[in-house]
Amino acid sequence: MKLYALGDLHLANRANRDALLSMPAHPEDWLIVAGDVGEREAHLHFALEVLKTRFARLLWVPGNHDLWTMANDPSQLRGEAKYLRLVKICREAGVLTPEDPFPVWPDPPAGSDGYRLAPMFLLYDYTFRPPEVPASAAIDWAAESGVVCSDEYLLQPPPHPTREAWCAARLRITEQRLEQAVAGGRERLVLINHWPLREDLVHLRRIPRFSIWCGTKATEDWHLRFRAAVVVHGHLHIKGTYFRDGVRFEEVSLGYPRDWDQGRGIGSYLRQILPEPETWLSSPPPAAAGSAPRR
Repeated sequence: MKLYALGDLHLANRANRDALLSMPAHPEDWLIVAGDVGEREAHLHFALEVLKTRFARLLWVPGNHDLWTMANDPSQLRGEAKYLRLVKICREAGVLTPEDPFPVWPDPPAGSDGYRLAPMFLLYDYTFRPPEVPASAAIDWAAESGVVCSDEYLLQPPPHPTREAWCAARLRITEQRLEQAVAGGRERLVLINHWPLREDLVHLRRIPRFSIWCGTKATEDWHLRFRAAVVVHGHLHIKGTYFRDGVRFEEVSLGYPRDWDQGRGIGSYLRQILPEPETWLSSPPPAAAGSAPRR
């Protein structure tokens, strides 16, 4: 029994939808769907219908694309209402979300304290920026390089006044739940979020100032505070395995069709989270090219 992860399916792209249909069956394994399934409810329905037939259980966290309110979306749900609608769709399909109790991994290795899986929804707050750039100037700083995330137009925060305020609320809620999890058991946690938890994992050579839409410095030490065995995230479209303080970080995105080799098939991009792979090479994040700023 294995736990896999794959994020950033971006099912608005026909090539990605076709690839998902070719996903091999893993009838005993679980899959983390790490956000950015697509911009429409239909994309989420499609992904869950396909993946439920391939895996024993699914866990989902939202990405920024999932939360967009498109101009021709008949519901015009925004902010928390949009998020809770997606949670409802997942729950109706039997998929675990950040609003559900953290499940215990049912196949722990012998002699271990086991693992608890912690899907999270945290957003970002523009703090992944140089110290000399004030918060009020962060978006202008990014725009100077020709980068403005589409979230600024499509990801609405109601009832919160700003995305930063929504992020702060999600941090408070999630921090309390994680504290309860580590106080109430001995299991190590698998932290799961769409956005990276650490700024030093955000290396976007072509669009470096896109970093402000990539996370929050408030989570910099969560891998240590909350007894993490593995941290799973996507968003960057730069797949890789890294280590910080002895903790494994997995970037698990698929990405747009230009970001992955379609000849390999989508199954080859599944990242194994559990059981712990026998060997990993520790290396700093590569100076790899980022995708276009429409993330």
